[in-house]
Amino acid sequence: MAKKHPIHFLITAGGTREYIDPVRFISNASSGRMGYALARAAIAAGHKVTLVSASDLQPPVGTDFVGVDSAAEMFAAVKKFFTKCDCLIMAAAVADYTPARPAKAKIKSAKGGLTIKLKPTADILKWAGKRKRGNQIIVGFALEEKNLRMQADKKLKEKNLEMIIANTPTVIGAAKASVEVKGKSSAWLSITDVSKSAIANRIIRLIEQMAVTAGD
Repeated sequence: MAKKHPIHFLITAGGTREYIDPVRFISNASSGRMGYALARAAIAAGHKVTLVSASDLQPPVGTDFVGVDSAAEMFAAVKKFFTKCDCLIMAAAVADYTPARPAKAKIKSAKGGLTIKLKPTADILKWAGKRKRGNQIIVGFALEEKNLRMQADKKLKEKNLEMIIANTPTVIGAAKASVEVKGKSSAWLSITDVSKSAIANRIIRLIEQMAVTAGD
């Protein structure tokens, strides 16, 4: 039987902040715009959206918004809502490392250097891929500088995803972007030099088609 709308999307967005002390943090250049565009596209298509965001952007109207800062907070939010969603889209740029022992007070400046020990953060996408239920769809992003398709396809398989969206660092902060999209059992699709809103609309339509197929 075909899967019926609305799909409940769980979408993550933005670059996490990993605090060194109460006022300083390690982060990345992700704006969160792609995740927010996906949330808007899903809402416009009549779906339910829970948006877990580490971005300072204004949440799209109609989303169930969950604000987070760190990778650990994002992981906790994903774990909370994962079993309730039909599709998880991990559009967030989650930090790979976080300070092992954040200072409880502001670190004072000094003439010498400062060494910060980092530890790996949890792999949220891999966690979800291991725990998804029957028809649940998981979509990941791959940002690569070289061998884009090869690296993205490797991630698709290793993380047990239904779809991977691959792009290069040139998309960060750009008004228009190009991405490569691949489903688990489909060929590569190139979406080139269009707005992030146009990319988001196309991705949501592809997920809708995937959901119907999964429900048959």
